[in-house]
Amino acid sequence: MIRIYLWKVHRRHIPWAFMRMALDRFSLLRIKNISFWKLLGAGKGETFTPRDADPQRWGLLVVTNEAGLQTLENSSMIQRWRKRSISEYSADLSPISVHGQWSRRTPFDNAIPAPRDWNGPIAAITRARIKWRKNLIFWRSVPPVTTSLHSSQGLIAALGIGEAPIGLQGTFSVWDSSESVKNFAYRGEAHKAAIAATHREDWYAEEMFARFAITRSSGVL
Repeated sequence: MIRIYLWKVHRRHIPWAFMRMALDRFSLLRIKNISFWKLLGAGKGETFTPRDADPQRWGLLVVTNEAGLQTLENSSMIQRWRKRSISEYSADLSPISVHGQWSRRTPFDNAIPAPRDWNGPIAAITRARIKWRKNLIFWRSVPPVTTSLHSSQGLIAALGIGEAPIGLQGTFSVWDSSESVKNFAYRGEAHKAAIAATHREDWYAEEMFARFAITRSSGVL
């Protein structure tokens, strides 16, 4: 099972959230049956520079089984985040297609795949580890793509996610259908130009693009 949590904390809890990003890794290591997890910062996803970061928005992605998910749901860690959040979004994801790696792993291989005839809402996760010497080139190339993303037909919501303010960048987006995601990814001129630039500039040390069926969700992004 794959679950993503996205929280928005009250402003007065921002220092607490920064602290928990460091400490909650130890909480996650103690929960059995979690095979992969990432604590995430979140932001607007417009430039993929540190100025995009929203210190009120934080997230967690986990891959586990039903027992692990139940333990996580009942954990003091999740209850702490809920107590200090003014909103929470969570979704259960089933992989449709995954290309690339995350932290040199293929974390979604053992998750139950989505039905072949899935026609419900879709989540897309992109994630890249950018070569340090390529950061400036990457940042200059991103704005047309993010403008195209946020104006794409079929997009329900999108935000930036990352494990660090610089160098580890990604997006989490929700779409009304697979067709909408494909139209943005393969037919949008800005995105096609970015793909060409990726091959030309070789700015990623690692990259991943994944699409998922959203089999359950609650809250609002």
